[in-house]
Amino acid sequence: MISFFRNNNNQIYAVDSKNPISQNDIKKLVWLFGNSKFLKTKIIESTFIGPRKTMVTPWSTNAVEITKNMGIEFINRIELFNPAYEDDVFDYMISEKYLKLDQELFKISRNPDKRLNINNINQYNLSEGLALNDDEIIYLESLSKKIGRKLTDSEVFGFSQVNSEHCRHKIFNGRFIIDDTEMDESLFDLIKKTTKLNKNNVVSAYKDNVALIEGPVIQQFAPLKAETQSEYKLSKFKSVISLKAETHNFPTTVEPFSGAATGSGGEIRDRMAGGQGSIPLAGTAVYMTPYPRFNDSTFGFKKREWLYQKPREILIKASNGASDFGNKFGQPLIAGSLFTFEHQENGKSWGYDKVVMLAGGIGYGKKEYALKSKLSKGDLIVVLGGDNYRIGMGGASVSSTNTGEYSSGIELNAVQRSNPEMQKRVFNVIRSILESEENFIKSIHDHGAGGHLNCLSELVENVGGLIDINKLPIGDKTLSEKEIIGNESQERMGIVIDGKYLNKLEQICLRENAPYYVVGVVTEDKRFKVKSWDKDEYTIDLEIDDFFGNSPKTIMKDNSEKMVFTDHEFKSQNLKNYLDKILKLESVSCKDWLTNKVDRCVTGKVALQQCTGPYQLPLNNCGVVALDYESKYGIATSIGHSPTTALINPAAGSRNSVGEALTNIIWAPLKNGLKSVSLSANWMWPANNIGENNRLYTAVKACSDFCIELGINVPTGKDSMSMKQKYKTGEVLSPGTVIISATAEVSDVSKCVEPFFKKFNSNIYYIDMSSCVLNLGGSALMQSNNKIGNKSNDILNAKYFKKVFNVIQKLITDEKIYSGHDVSSGGLITTILEMSFVSSGIGLELFLNEFDENDLIKILFAENHALVIEAEKTIESHFIDNNIKFLNIGKTVNSNDIKIQKDEKNYTLNIDDYRKKWFDKSLTLDSIQSGSEYAKKRYTNLKSNQLKFKFPKWFDGLFKKINNNKIKAAILREKGSNSEREMAYAMYVSGFDVIDVHMTDLMSGREDLSDIKFLVAVGGFSNSDVLGSAKGWAGTFLYNEKAKKSLKNFYSKKNNLSLGVCNGCQLFMELGLITVDSKSKTFMDHNDSGKFECVFTSVEIEKNNSIMFKNFEDTNLGIWSAHGEGKFILPGEETDYNIIGKYSKNSFPSNPNGSDFNTAILANKDGRHIAMMPHLERSLFPWNWGFYPKNKSTHTISPWIQAFKNAYDWLKSN
Repeated sequence: MISFFRNNNNQIYAVDSKNPISQNDIKKLVWLFGNSKFLKTKIIESTFIGPRKTMVTPWSTNAVEITKNMGIEFINRIELFNPAYEDDVFDYMISEKYLKLDQELFKISRNPDKRLNINNINQYNLSEGLALNDDEIIYLESLSKKIGRKLTDSEVFGFSQVNSEHCRHKIFNGRFIIDDTEMDESLFDLIKKTTKLNKNNVVSAYKDNVALIEGPVIQQFAPLKAETQSEYKLSKFKSVISLKAETHNFPTTVEPFSGAATGSGGEIRDRMAGGQGSIPLAGTAVYMTPYPRFNDSTFGFKKREWLYQKPREILIKASNGASDFGNKFGQPLIAGSLFTFEHQENGKSWGYDKVVMLAGGIGYGKKEYALKSKLSKGDLIVVLGGDNYRIGMGGASVSSTNTGEYSSGIELNAVQRSNPEMQKRVFNVIRSILESEENFIKSIHDHGAGGHLNCLSELVENVGGLIDINKLPIGDKTLSEKEIIGNESQERMGIVIDGKYLNKLEQICLRENAPYYVVGVVTEDKRFKVKSWDKDEYTIDLEIDDFFGNSPKTIMKDNSEKMVFTDHEFKSQNLKNYLDKILKLESVSCKDWLTNKVDRCVTGKVALQQCTGPYQLPLNNCGVVALDYESKYGIATSIGHSPTTALINPAAGSRNSVGEALTNIIWAPLKNGLKSVSLSANWMWPANNIGENNRLYTAVKACSDFCIELGINVPTGKDSMSMKQKYKTGEVLSPGTVIISATAEVSDVSKCVEPFFKKFNSNIYYIDMSSCVLNLGGSALMQSNNKIGNKSNDILNAKYFKKVFNVIQKLITDEKIYSGHDVSSGGLITTILEMSFVSSGIGLELFLNEFDENDLIKILFAENHALVIEAEKTIESHFIDNNIKFLNIGKTVNSNDIKIQKDEKNYTLNIDDYRKKWFDKSLTLDSIQSGSEYAKKRYTNLKSNQLKFKFPKWFDGLFKKINNNKIKAAILREKGSNSEREMAYAMYVSGFDVIDVHMTDLMSGREDLSDIKFLVAVGGFSNSDVLGSAKGWAGTFLYNEKAKKSLKNFYSKKNNLSLGVCNGCQLFMELGLITVDSKSKTFMDHNDSGKFECVFTSVEIEKNNSIMFKNFEDTNLGIWSAHGEGKFILPGEETDYNIIGKYSKNSFPSNPNGSDFNTAILANKDGRHIAMMPHLERSLFPWNWGFYPKNKSTHTISPWIQAFKNAYDWLKSN
């Protein structure tokens, strides 16, 4: 039966249960649903919008699990329905309109389609949108004759997925014939050649979904056991570094939030599947769309009848989707890029109407498990993760076509939906196995394009396997056999294990609440068989070689065609007008609207992310993470692309894209300089259009040749060859684009150089790396005038580029450079403005007469690759000794202006004025996501929220571990927690024997906290924040007797301490553990901005009685904050509460949530128990801080570690 509950917003919770709900359970549900009213009715006659009847949402899965933890066992489904209004716009992919809510609400009358034998493969291909070409259809028809039977629908559908362009890269493996001459090498040959000739540290390339390169020996910090509670320990291992970038262009064009979210999730799963398992560490994102067309826009050409959503909607929703997945999974997003573009000329239209959404990332694994193990007959095939739904059907094949080619039904049905919290559970299982003494995963593959079909067939590609369709989990009982094995429901991984480890896997999965299913066995008969519902019948039964196909190689014919674009004449007297125009381009303007909603600190290993300096503006182009907490070894990553120069000259575009990635990554000290770098090249191209196949080949060859000359490799990448959008009135080609992601090992994460000026009277140097005359073609200046130009910048001397790179690397390692920034989008003028925007009270005096070029506009706006560095004059000897050309172009001064002198002419730019102009586009976009009030506050409070710190007098920056006389402490986590490792480490080095305790340990009675002295509940998104942050977590403590008793006994003692941070803070407040004596209920609410906010802010601590912060009196310290529901609601007087710490400024976003009394840290009356929203555990090291007042290498630790030492000292004496 279905029961209804109504909340204060008139939303309806529909609860589907096997039995009538008892009065006791109704009380539990009323609490869970935020004191909603139970409706004594079986029908609600009103219109609502809710989830599809056939699709149980991830929200429902979490809600039902919460009720089970609360002792309500018989609920099948819970969904939330919103009142429908006439002008409501909703997502037809996942929602539908209901004219009433009744007892038939979740009843499904449809039966699964029966298995089909396909009579006409060509007709089936067209009706299902499988994107099979003529050769493949002929191949399948001949295969049918060969095996003497008709192929099943699952076999034809499966073949289309595993042999799609998306999965098999047929163009990159194809034959290119240009001007009637066949090229000697395929595109894949050209890319692979870089690793063949420059293997450097590559361990695995092109064998896996991810590339692996040699890493340092690092320290693993993990629990000893995965299947039960156990203590954290350190152990050494030899690492490999993973790099990967994945595009999700088609799904993001069609449905931006889900497309980008699943793009991010899929790329993370790729890095989970390296070798026999690997660990994702940090992510990147790139978005490319047409211009968003705000009121003042003069860019682009006539807007189209957009097929799906408007460009501005795509920008907001796609970045929301990628951010949401990373935030909930617990992966920081530390670098990225944004580019908007469209252009009409010579009768052609270019634009990112089929958008680009790239998700990239870095991670690590153990070298001993870097390659997949050999499989044996009888090995078990296991699927980890959620149920099967009618989601993402045909995603691989539809992604391989031009958008607009198929009906919207086929295209929408091919887009996936995301469930990051489920993926986190699956990851926890894989991580646990990888970190154990024996990794028993033999092989691993993610479920992405093609679903089970691709994942399971590739797992057993070399041996063969038998899959039992009855063992696959069914969420939608209307699925056919084809839909069960072909859907792309996300957050699933396939693994192969020896059967003797099944019991251990089961224990780990049960502890982590991760669903698992033994779905088949390895057969070693070289066949891929999927057993049907029907006894002794198969929905797929083919030789592996036949299933993966043997159709002829794709032939790509074209003629060379040079495109000539018109130029534009610029005049120096219009300099400020030109500058105003380029600052309106999304690619040049401030990206704060993108960075303020992504978690940039989770893991506690982030050493460099987008935001920098005392104003925390997004100007770092290099992201860096530490590989462990013990050493300073790390990984750097960066992005590079140059689509507009590629339009003028595809070869130059490739070199410029590589060059940009390298001038972005250069600011981290790399282990072996340029030789440390490996690249991922992601190619987005409108192939098979006149002239484009030739341009593609030219671009790939240039990339290959340039990398070989530089001595680096491209061991991974991706291609999207259908970058065209069709309209009824014409078509728009996306400009041929390569996005380069660079990755390298970092020798010392504390020595990274950032782009803000540090000192007065230091020297400013310009170092050219292009060896090319200054050209404006393809520049932001041209673009802002709706031109491309006819001659672009290029990199003409790879040998010299390499030399400059390595000299700068040595200077960074030796800490000879104060600050530095690359010249790229917007030119030199943008570089110096950006470095000034984030510096406090430091201006510039620049003298530009030494440039070989006389044209001031070219000097300031050309985007030739170059570096701008701040240093002492003594650095010049290093340049001279190494034959590096340099220009001393000025000095820093105590001023708020940039003064430029050239040929007796002077120009003055006020830094504050131009900072506002630069920030203006971010304000406009942020107004859509944060609301105009809070977007405006973010904009106007920028300077007043400048970070200023006051360290404790006792702080000396030194650190010594406490290794003896350990005190028992526990990390308390729930499914969805993501901050346990950094917190456990802070406790471990401060003298605690830290036990990893999952809620399942308490619920089962394995753990009761009886010997725990210090209990810490960590941050994350428990239960995906379903029904409110920490609501489900609290529900388990309130209604599970064993968990309730454990917590009650712990808090009954007077000689122990507790700490709840972020999600843990929300838990403590929901349970009333901190404000026990409060007359009115205290609780946590959504941030005032209505969205997730991530900011490096500061907290003031005054005189207080807390155990952890007592000696922090009169301090003001930098600290990370990252949450969506962080507002303390304290209804009484301020004196009613024991407020320990406050945000240093009571203005947004310094106070990111609007908490009453500016509260950041709250304690109970005697100061033993703490609840705080900002993350001290992610701010432990100077290199963690977004801005540190001294060189980050000066101190080994930040003051926050003392809070844990204080806890240890108090417990030791009590």
